[in-house]
Amino acid sequence: MKGLRQCEIAENLYIVRYIAGMAAPMKFICLLGLLVLVSMAGLEKVDGASACGKSTPDNEAMKLAPCATAAQDVNAAVSDSCCQQVKIIGQTPACLCAVMLSDTAKSSGIKPEIAITIPKRCNIANRPVGYKCGSYTLP
Repeated sequence: MKGLRQCEIAENLYIVRYIAGMAAPMKFICLLGLLVLVSMAGLEKVDGASACGKSTPDNEAMKLAPCATAAQDVNAAVSDSCCQQVKIIGQTPACLCAVMLSDTAKSSGIKPEIAITIPKRCNIANRPVGYKCGSYTLP
């Protein structure tokens, strides 16, 4: 029995040493995984730092839903709710530009050459006249 007990102890010691030997590579793998996650989170923050601050141009475009008709037809009336949103988003001209050229705006049938006239049609006094937005210029 005594010999069997010594074998069990020796076997347990072997297992402990084996696991301890794996600890360094496991720590390395965990550290590597953590670095990958931190890097990915950092890249996501870079994406989030758009022309519209913490929001994306596509999210901001959704706020301009009241402007849909006015952004497709230069003769359409511009609603008060549209003008309010344009005034808010237009405080950052780069954001307004990014919104007008966003995938959401394009898929909604927005015509940038018409949408760019909305700040003037809303009579927004402090609009960025002459601001270049792609190949368009704010009137």
